Amino acid sequence: MNGLSKDSVAFLTIDESGAAQRIDNFLFRLLKGVPKSHVYQILRGGEVRVNKKRVRQTYRLQPGDLLRIPPIRVAEKHELKQEHIPAVEFPVIYEDDALLAVNKPSGVAVHGGSGVSFGVIEQMRHARPQAKFLELVHRLDRETSGVLLLAKKRSALTAMHEIMREGNSDKRYIVLALGQWKNAKQHVKLPLHKFDTPQGEKRVMVREDGQASHTVFTLQKSWPGYSLLEAQLKTGRTHQIRVHLSHLGFPIAGDDKYGDFARNKELMKQGLKRMFLHAHSITFSHPLSGEPLHLAAPLPLELEKFIARLDAGVAAQR
Repeated sequence: MNGLSKDSVAFLTIDESGAAQRIDNFLFRLLKGVPKSHVYQILRGGEVRVNKKRVRQTYRLQPGDLLRIPPIRVAEKHELKQEHIPAVEFPVIYEDDALLAVNKPSGVAVHGGSGVSFGVIEQMRHARPQAKFLELVHRLDRETSGVLLLAKKRSALTAMHEIMREGNSDKRYIVLALGQWKNAKQHVKLPLHKFDTPQGEKRVMVREDGQASHTVFTLQKSWPGYSLLEAQLKTGRTHQIRVHLSHLGFPIAGDDKYGDFARNKELMKQGLKRMFLHAHSITFSHPLSGEPLHLAAPLPLELEKFIARLDAGVAAQR
């Protein structure tokens, strides 16, 4: 695998595809089938060397670095028991030599892990075997649909991360909340804390010592018991929109983690079989050219149909 051997030392020269990446993350991807604990063990033990020197796990690789990897047993493909990864091209919203934006459907993870064998990134890599570099710029929850950005160059990835970290991108979502939202525009600033459930699932809650989080909600339309909102992310915390709305008493329709489970069952009977959260648009300056970009994904048909059903219900009562 990649010229590695369980019997001899391997040497790799880092090119642009590995440049600026942390060495531990680089090794995780290179040494598929090797437990992370073992990767950290060979790093701490100095068995992995860069330019003949020991490095910390936080070291960021540079083009031209000579990486020494000790003899290591990498599990064969049949030992990994991985599912076949289908080669899938998702609908393309925008593409150039540095960036790729796709319209991710609901129900598809962005990457493998946490019980999921593969996601968008693995399927796209299989669909584009000629691509030297393809990485996620950001993430979307599995049940969230909409605009997902990928980088085709390491330089674009690091620049996009800086753009997002500095708050120089504008991400907006369309969400259907349960309840009657009152304000035309409302800023919600509630700190969020991540934790694991006894079952090992990741969850988020509002807690005073949590990370600062800021969402701006704008009311788009309302029906009895429902509010269609645009959510603008000022920060990008895990499950931010979902937890902010749930904490305020306006859970997202169809949310199976923070929602109203009894209402969700009724919504399924009415045709809403997913969470009503859609990454509608993202606006930013191109990381390499500086060109202003506004990328948008239309509301999926199943969500449009549910809105039409709500409109029809109101019309029937007049």
